[in-house]
Amino acid sequence: MREEPAAGPAEGPAEGPAAKPAGPESAAASPVLAAARQRAAEPPPGQAPPPGPVPSPEEAAASPSPWSDPRFPWEGKPRRVDIACWAAITLSGLYYLALLPFRASLVGTHPIVMVLLNGSIEAIVSAAAFARVGHGSLAVVLLASIPGLMKFDLIYWWAGRLWGEKILQLFTGQRGRARKRAERFIERVHRWGRWFTWPAVILTPFLPIPNALVYAVAGWTGMSWVTFLVLDAIGTLGWAGMLAGLGYALGQHAVSVAQAISRYGLWVAIAVVVLVVASQLRNARTQA
Repeated sequence: MREEPAAGPAEGPAEGPAAKPAGPESAAASPVLAAARQRAAEPPPGQAPPPGPVPSPEEAAASPSPWSDPRFPWEGKPRRVDIACWAAITLSGLYYLALLPFRASLVGTHPIVMVLLNGSIEAIVSAAAFARVGHGSLAVVLLASIPGLMKFDLIYWWAGRLWGEKILQLFTGQRGRARKRAERFIERVHRWGRWFTWPAVILTPFLPIPNALVYAVAGWTGMSWVTFLVLDAIGTLGWAGMLAGLGYALGQHAVSVAQAISRYGLWVAIAVVVLVVASQLRNARTQA
C-alpha cells in the first residue's frame, strides 16, 4: 500500500513584513515633534496672539453687522449717499412741523404764500376763493401749487432707487388699514410693473395711500427722474386744479371761513400741535 503523506500544520494567510517594534529612537522623537508643533502654533515674536478662534465664512455671514438696524433701510455700514437721503427725508418732516404754527394764520391773509410753502388743501382752496373775489388769479394759484406740492417728491423717488423694497416696508408701518392697502399696491407693482406704476404716479394725490410710498415705488422700479417729474407734475396740476375749482366755486363763503380761521390762528395752531404730539406719543406707545 501506498502511504499517505503526513498532514503538516495548517498554513495561515501570508503575513506581511513584521511590524518594527517601537524602539528608543521612536520614543525619543515624540517629544521633539510635539515641541515643533507647539512652536509652529505660537505667533512670531512681537505679534499678539489671536483673540480667539477665527469664524468660518458662513459664520461671519450669519452674524449681524453692528451697523444693522431694522429702523433704517440700509444693510451694514451706511454710505454717504444713504446718510444724505435719510437726512433729506428727516428734514422734510421737520419742515412741515415748523410750518404748523403758521398755517392757520396765513390761510386767510396770504394764501398764495401758504400754497407756495406748503401746498395744503386749505391753502389752495382759500387762494382760489380769493381769486374769485378779485384778489389774485387762478393761474398764479396753479403755478404756485407745483413747487408747493412737489418740493420733496424727488427725495422719496431717490429713496426707492437706493433702498428698494426695504424703504417701502418702513413707509407702510407696522399695522392698520393703510399697511394692507400699501401691501396690495406693492403686489400689483410686482404683477404689472411700469404699466401700473406710470398711471399710479399721476393719480397719487387722489389715492388713499401715502404719496411717499408711490414715489418710492417709482424709483424702485427703475423709472427715470425726468419721467417721474413729468408724471408727477401732471398729477399735481390735476389735483390742484380740482381744489382750485372748488375754492373758486365757493368764492366769498370760503374767504369768510379762511379769514375766521386766521383770526383765531394762534389757538388753532396750538390745537394742531397738541394733536400731532398726542398722535406721535400714542403711536410710540403702541409700537412699544
